[in-house]
This record gives sequence, structure tokens and C-alpha cells, in this order.
Amino acid sequence: MKTVQISLNSIDKVKSFVNDITKFDYDFDLVSGRYVIDAKSIMGIFSLDLSKPIDLNIHAEGGNTDEIMEVIKPYLV
Repeated sequence: MKTVQISLNSIDKVKSFVNDITKFDYDFDLVSGRYVIDAKSIMGIFSLDLSKPIDLNIHAEGGNTDEIMEVIKPYLV
């Protein structure tokens, strides 16, 4: 598992982020305080405080995260 911090501070960013990561078969979790939600869930993301950076946990087997990191680069803090 790899953890990075991302910022989703606009509705358009949330929509494009979800579209980008749903292309992968891996599991993605967003962690904000004590809340953990599925990063592929638009409704779940909007339940978080988006004014602050959020931790993204990437559950990719074998540590093959290079392609994922390239796709999520615009959202990284």
C-alpha cells in the first residue's frame, strides 16, 4: 500500500479524479481524520472536508504504482 496526500478543492477536480482512478482495478481509500471512504465514490468524497488535503491510500499489489502516480499527479499536494 502507498499513501499520498491529494487536494480535491473543487467539484470539477472531484469528478475528474474519480473518472481517472476508476480506470484502475485497484482499491483506493481516502482518509480524513477518522473517516475512511472509497475514493471511487463521488458521494463519499463530498461527505469529507475538502478544504484540507486528504490522504489517498493506494492498494496496488506488488507496488506497481508508477502508472497510478502519473495519472493522479495533478491532484498531489
